[in-house]
Amino acid sequence: MAKENKEGKPKSFILRIDSETMEAIEKWAADEFRSVNGQILYLLNQSLKKNGRLPKKK
Repeated sequence: MAKENKEGKPKSFILRIDSETMEAIEKWAADEFRSVNGQILYLLNQSLKKNGRLPKKK
């Protein structure tokens, strides 16, 4: 799930990605019934958790 900024809205940014990587993400997202955006957020979140980069929940 997307984290929200202080105004309560998810932050947006532009991501430049090569077509081969994008195609792989699109296929993976479809295989897991996610949008491409949802898949990218999922992958980022999993990587952050794995590497201990997320803040501890209170």
